[in-house]
Amino acid sequence: MPDEVAVSGAELEALVRGVCFKTGPPRAVGVEVEWLVHAPERPGHVLSAAEYEQALTAVRALRLSAPLTVEPGGQLELSSLPAPSLGACWEAMREDLAAVRAALAPLGLALTGTATDPWRAPLRRLREPRYEAMERVLDRTGSSGRAMMCCSASVQVCVDAGLPGPGPLGFERRWRLAHLLGPVLVAAFANSPFLAGRATGWRSTRQALWAAIEPGRTAAPPLGTDARTAWSRHVLDTPVMCVRADEGPWPLPQGLTLRAWAREGVRAEGAGRAPVAADLDYHVSTLFPPVRARGHLELRMIDAQPGEDGWAVPLAVVGALFDDEEAAEAAYRAVAPLSERLGDVPPPRSPLWLTAARDGLTDPGLAAAARACFEAAAGALERLGAPSALRALVAGFTERYVARGRCPADDLLAHPFDSLAEAPGLWGTTAPRGRKDVVS
Repeated sequence: MPDEVAVSGAELEALVRGVCFKTGPPRAVGVEVEWLVHAPERPGHVLSAAEYEQALTAVRALRLSAPLTVEPGGQLELSSLPAPSLGACWEAMREDLAAVRAALAPLGLALTGTATDPWRAPLRRLREPRYEAMERVLDRTGSSGRAMMCCSASVQVCVDAGLPGPGPLGFERRWRLAHLLGPVLVAAFANSPFLAGRATGWRSTRQALWAAIEPGRTAAPPLGTDARTAWSRHVLDTPVMCVRADEGPWPLPQGLTLRAWAREGVRAEGAGRAPVAADLDYHVSTLFPPVRARGHLELRMIDAQPGEDGWAVPLAVVGALFDDEEAAEAAYRAVAPLSERLGDVPPPRSPLWLTAARDGLTDPGLAAAARACFEAAAGALERLGAPSALRALVAGFTERYVARGRCPADDLLAHPFDSLAEAPGLWGTTAPRGRKDVVS
């Protein structure tokens, strides 16, 4: 870092505007899947350091197509490479996940199909300076940050930013669609009603955690401004979480925005040095809005899903609604009326987003929008040539949940907590341990 050249605020803004929305015809899709890891026969068991390292050693020895990373609480994350089609993305990820499951099984461990840990309290396993800093910053607003870091898991779908012009595939429309579609995805895929031994009263406790974390770091920028301007202002005017250094602990200059840091340089209180270009990318990685622009668009509001291939349903639905022009237009018409319920507070704290997290598809407006969006996605998947097995997964999810105003959290809530480990799909199968599906 010392030999890098300091950058000005104008240079940082130009970088944001030029890099965070890379325009062009939508061609690629990607998915990031996070997983909690449990011992199914002892779901509340906290792995010892030796047990955890044994599991990591087994998984890291695999030859996977997707980069493997570890989240602060020990969650495993696989981030697919950009794929030319939904089918290619699905096939590559499911092969990787099959290999991971096979490596964990002899150790008595499994990937868990829920988005918050039902049994265990937050325990941070990674002691890197980044997570030391993140924990200290998020602790300023309560305990939700630690639970998010250590006890949550998601499915993040990545789509191209879109074309430079107007229309359903234009990046401005896609940016707006992502934010309006967000609460529908929260509600339809809600799958985290329990946390650390109790029912929380939320169908998506994971989303409730995000809503309780430091507002500036997790809030969406305003939608009334063009996407590039809104995002660049958001990036430059959000306080930096920390300043990277050669040794930890890293400085935590409270309240110092990236814009002010660039203006004040080495004189910025608490920073110790001037910002360089690499600090911009790092700063963006510490912002956690529901939709994040990093050249492409990351949709970050979806809970981890049950079953072996449950994660593929949000991948397919989002991919279809964004990359098929007819479906994109239908989805936009379906979700546009929901904008009247957003209120003055940005997502994820807006009334509509909180309703989605608490009530799922029992909310009539969200249920109607979900039905229209899933119907549009079904048609688009056929036009896009998605594999029949992937289309069948979406159809099955639609029939089981969306058509009935339900979400995966409702399956978990149907079980008394002391028998939650028997819930269908929790360990990556349709009916674990010989139990039959409890939903008629």
